[in-house]
Order: sequence, then structure tokens, then C-alpha cells
Amino acid sequence: MDEDAGEQGLGRRERDILALERRGFSGPGVKERAIREELGLAPVRYYQLLNALLDDPRALAHDPVTVNRLRRVRERRRTER
Repeated sequence: MDEDAGEQGLGRRERDILALERRGFSGPGVKERAIREELGLAPVRYYQLLNALLDDPRALAHDPVTVNRLRRVRERRRTER
């Protein structure tokens, strides 16, 4: 966990990931560019961290709307496979 964890117990990077997920992106590649430029992460690593974050109760407490929406998307994709 990041050393600058907030009251919710999430580190800065975790909060930044959730903030990025709240935003809308206009086209292909825009989100991936934002991930690289704003967070300094490779998209693959970003999605690994995001997936783990969706199972973290601290993330749910911090941003329940975003986390629940992403959990539904993840579950739908799993059932489509």
C-alpha cells in the first residue's frame, strides 16, 4: 500500500485508478494513453491493479458506484466466455 494512504486506507495510486475509471473516454487508445501519461503504468499492469482493486473492500467503501459498476461489467464478461 502507498505510504500516503488516505482515511479510507487506499493509497494515492489506488484512488487515482478509481478516478480514471470514473471518466468517460471518447475513442480507442485515449484511455490507454491516459493510463500511461497520468499514472505512469503500462495498460496491462493498470488492468491487473484495477482487477485486484475491485475485490478490495476499501475500494468499495471509497467509491461504491464505480466499483459496483465495474464488478457488474467484469461478471458479465466472465459469463459471456
